[in-house]
Amino acid sequence: MNTSQQYDTIISKCEDIFTKKTKDYGTAWRILRTSSLTDQIFIKAQRIRTLEENGYSKVGEGIEDEFIGIINYCVMAIIQLELTDDKNLELETKVAQNLYKKYFLEAKSLMETKNHDYGEAWRDMRVSSFTDLILMKLLRVKQIEDNKGETIMSEGIDANYYDMINYAVFALIQMSEKVNY
Repeated sequence: MNTSQQYDTIISKCEDIFTKKTKDYGTAWRILRTSSLTDQIFIKAQRIRTLEENGYSKVGEGIEDEFIGIINYCVMAIIQLELTDDKNLELETKVAQNLYKKYFLEAKSLMETKNHDYGEAWRDMRVSSFTDLILMKLLRVKQIEDNKGETIMSEGIDANYYDMINYAVFALIQMSEKVNY
């Protein structure tokens, strides 16, 4: 499989989980502020780092589940950024799915553009580096949030969420290939 096909496989798995949870819980996550979603992503990334360093899990959920969680929370955060003025907490499942697909496809498009320029350098990186990059992006997002969204010359919050999605997808691809793990 090529990168695009591998990406689509990851999208399918993440979207399936997102859809099933939306059917179970509705869009209760809409009550969360973007900063709360950032903190949820941080918890997941920090747990991955702890599991990477300790080598085992006492809870049962592994690193793969946490990367999927990061992806889904990032998409939720991007949706929240778009729907800032929409006070309707409950989205119809189909509406939530369509927004999910829209932003995942934007993340994929960004990945393809960057892959062209960087020559798929990510394939030679370690999964643990993706974890560290996600944590760094989270610290950047927290700083931008603390600055009320204002940046002088940096990308905005949404660009960081897109990068985190792509780093998590790359990690999942490498884990599925059992390389650089």
